[in-house]
Amino acid sequence: MITHLSVSARGQGLVEFTGQVEAAVRESGIREGLCTLFLQHTSASLIIQENADPSARRDLERWLDRLVPEGDALYSHTLEGADDMPAHIKAVLTAVSLSIPVTGGRLALGTWQGVYLWEHRHAAGPRRVVVHIGE
Repeated sequence: MITHLSVSARGQGLVEFTGQVEAAVRESGIREGLCTLFLQHTSASLIIQENADPSARRDLERWLDRLVPEGDALYSHTLEGADDMPAHIKAVLTAVSLSIPVTGGRLALGTWQGVYLWEHRHAAGPRRVVVHIGE
C-alpha cells in the first residue's frame, strides 16, 4: 500500500507525526511487514527520536543550528534566502527516508521513540511524505 501524508511546521524545528504514520499502518491492514517513509523535499528531513522529554528535541535543534549556521560566507546558493543552503546541508546530515518494522499491525517503535519531520527552513509550506507499507 502506498499513501501520502502532509506534515506542516510553523518554522524550523521538529514536528512529531507518529500518529499519522500509525493510522496509515492500521488502514493498510498489514500485520507483519515494513513501513517506509520518504520525504519529497531537500530542505527538511525525517528522524526517529525521543518523544517524552521536549528538551531532547530543543538540544538537537540547537546543536544542528550551531553545526550548520546561517550566513556562512562559503555559501553561494543564497537566492532562496539565508536559511536555504543550511537547510540542504542539514537534510544531507540527517535523512529523507526511514524504514520501520511493522509487527502485530503496529509500528515497532521503542517506548520513547517518535517519528518526526525536521523542518530546516524558517517558513515552509506543507511537506509531502510518501508512505509505503508492505509485507
